[in-house]
Amino acid sequence: MSDWIVALEGTEAGHRAALILALTAAVLHAIFGALQKGRFDPWLSRGAIDGSYALIAAPFAFFVVPWPEPFMWPIFAAAYVIHTAYKLIQAQAYTKGAYTVVYPVVRGTGPLFTVIGAWLLFGETFTWVQWLGVLTLLAGIYGLALYNLRKITVGRDTLPTALGLAVLGGLFVALYTTWDAYGIRATADPFTFLAWFFLIDGLTFPVIAGLRYRSMLSPPPLVPLLRMGVMGAFIAFASFGSIMLATRLDKVGEAAVLRETSTVFAALIGWVMLGESTGPRRIALMGLIAAGAVIVEIGG
Repeated sequence: MSDWIVALEGTEAGHRAALILALTAAVLHAIFGALQKGRFDPWLSRGAIDGSYALIAAPFAFFVVPWPEPFMWPIFAAAYVIHTAYKLIQAQAYTKGAYTVVYPVVRGTGPLFTVIGAWLLFGETFTWVQWLGVLTLLAGIYGLALYNLRKITVGRDTLPTALGLAVLGGLFVALYTTWDAYGIRATADPFTFLAWFFLIDGLTFPVIAGLRYRSMLSPPPLVPLLRMGVMGAFIAFASFGSIMLATRLDKVGEAAVLRETSTVFAALIGWVMLGESTGPRRIALMGLIAAGAVIVEIGG
């Protein structure tokens, strides 16, 4: 499969595959975010998910994929630091604010800076039509966040902190997207990067979650938490794997923008799964997000 992925790079078929992968990542990322914010404490959820995907990835890293080239270890080290900082920020933001406010701000901040980062790191450029699409998508995402902010009645005292953390989280989304795209392009086999990334990235949060679990006065049942962790691990494999393969096959900036249609799916999940309200204005804003992604794709 690695040879097939490499053969698609820079081709029209690769562009189409990248489009499908980015949209797949959008749906799965919204589900992943809802899992982390849903039934359990966000810190425990993240620890269960990370521990699960590290254990699952370990045999593939050690026995299936080719061993990483020596120059990949500093890349993995930097990716570990960036992702750990992002997850700490994200978990704290989910603790402080409502999912449908925090998630759009994080995902709205990410694509703009990712496009800029892709220009600086890979020399990618957007046409004026594509920039119009980016602005349209951002207008929809931030409009959705502001609308949700007006409707929230619970926990409003912590919302300013949550929003500040969400913006910072968006900056780290841009940072990890461009850096991970660099990493997956640097190694000969893309699945080497993915397997070792999941193994290394999953080492810290299980420890944090374990300490938090032990300090809780009424910790949740362990079996359902671990079951959710395994489910989240497979979603993470599919979501992160899809967007990383998309950035290897095609432009990093385009893939990042298309992934942020996840905000639409997150709003739907918040309505269906988390019982958060919706209405015609939110539907219109979600349509604006989708329209922005379409404009970016057509403009390219």
